[in-house]
Amino acid sequence: MAVGSGVDVRSADRLRAIGAYAFAEVDAAVERLRAEGIRPIDFGVGDPTVPTPERVRRATQTAIDARASSGYPSYVGAREFRAAAAAWIERRFGVRLDADREICATIGAKEAIFHSASGFVNPGEWVIAPTPGYPPVARGTLFAGGRTWFTPLRRENAFLPDFGAVPEFVLSRARISWINYPHNPTGACAPRAFYEDAVAFAARHGLLLFSDEAYSEIWFDEKPPSALEFSREGVAAFFSLSKRSAMTGYRVGFVAGDARVIEIFKKVKTNIDSGTPTFIQDGAIAALADETHVDAFRALYREKRDRWVRALTSIGLPDCTPKGTLYVWQATPPGMASVEFAKRLLHPDVACVATPGAWLADTLPDGSNPGEGFVRFALVPSLEEIDEAARRLRHLRF
Repeated sequence: MAVGSGVDVRSADRLRAIGAYAFAEVDAAVERLRAEGIRPIDFGVGDPTVPTPERVRRATQTAIDARASSGYPSYVGAREFRAAAAAWIERRFGVRLDADREICATIGAKEAIFHSASGFVNPGEWVIAPTPGYPPVARGTLFAGGRTWFTPLRRENAFLPDFGAVPEFVLSRARISWINYPHNPTGACAPRAFYEDAVAFAARHGLLLFSDEAYSEIWFDEKPPSALEFSREGVAAFFSLSKRSAMTGYRVGFVAGDARVIEIFKKVKTNIDSGTPTFIQDGAIAALADETHVDAFRALYREKRDRWVRALTSIGLPDCTPKGTLYVWQATPPGMASVEFAKRLLHPDVACVATPGAWLADTLPDGSNPGEGFVRFALVPSLEEIDEAARRLRHLRF
């Protein structure tokens, strides 16, 4: 049969609905610059370039031999890893969890967040989520047949959602309310009073409260709390070793909280994947037992943040110093759209890659996009590269 002879090869409606993944477009822009012989400085994708800590690498190497005949990993994570996660949560947040019933290992945070809707959302039901925000929340909801109601995060509201603005027709069929602090991409941190409000809002409307806490350890002023400190009733927190311990390529994390939620989540995972390799979980155990490297990473990101913010403000841009994460959510020059500003930064005279804020947010019913007017800089270049990027910016004035 000849190629293209009538076979109906087309994507499902759900796949067409989501368009391109924003970070794939950023990667394409970087490759175009390189093809032109230009060395870009890439602030686009939040993938740490610092080495994974030596103690983690050594523990993983040792475990490869120790686990030579271990076979498939546990769907829900090795008991030792879940115990290490529980011990870390108790040290960090003062919350005591049952490692068997209230924690499940995950392949990083992305798959856990994406797949979580499949366990709790029926077709036509709503999920309440912030925008700008992490795309897998809404896309996982879409794949589960649900709908997402976006709560806009704006600078004038300290990038906190207004739960009171969620309409009744959404609340009457909503299943999950998502929060994420320290927040990707704005770098905002939430006060403790916000968590109290978020828990109360979810309880009042019979919603599950899911908290993306992948950036919980990258903060610059006060330690951020966990939603688990305020309630475990219908609450689950999603953690990752990716940013805390520069383990993006290892793909390991965990979800923790209400045992009923975790039981359902485990059933989803059991039918989707075979779990993170056990030798990687052993490396993660070593990472969770050590805070020294976390303190060092936090200090490094603070220095990167401070140097880059100085560079941006020196050319006339507003001071948008973040309180957490490894991102700077920078307001664009007056009258310049986020894509336009990002494209200006891609010119050969600057060659710096940033992600337009409009790509990281969703269009609201009134037609506005709360990410418009911002670009996101991921603080992953080295200090030397940040200094070079600052030098390239000097001739710009806004």
